[in-house]
Amino acid sequence: MTTEAIHAELVAMYDGSTPVRSRWSYRADQPFTVTAAFQTERDRWVEWAFSRDLLAEGLRGPAGVGDVRLHPETDTGLTMLVVEIESPEGYAELELEHTGVAAFLEATERIVAMGAESDHFDVDGLIDELTRV
Repeated sequence: MTTEAIHAELVAMYDGSTPVRSRWSYRADQPFTVTAAFQTERDRWVEWAFSRDLLAEGLRGPAGVGDVRLHPETDTGLTMLVVEIESPEGYAELELEHTGVAAFLEATERIVAMGAESDHFDVDGLIDELTRV
């Protein structure tokens, strides 16, 4: 089992003007999932985990129907990835540079190719974790 990982820091824009630091990560031992953490205060980060497939779909067109929704948007020649996140505590719409997020996704594919996730997924480990009492 490989434990390779990739991390990226990207700046998101909130309400079109306020910069928000974000940390994106991907781990080969959790091959179906990407994690994005957004800085809300000096030392407070809000973390969202969602499927890597959702990220790939969102880079191409509207994707997601739940707490995380993504879509590309072009304005004055610049393409952004709009990330909408929602929870009982609130709602945020963030914009990230499309090329930066696409580069992150490409880096994840160098670790685990799209469609090959099940080759890297430890089902026995998950069952062990879920059945520990």
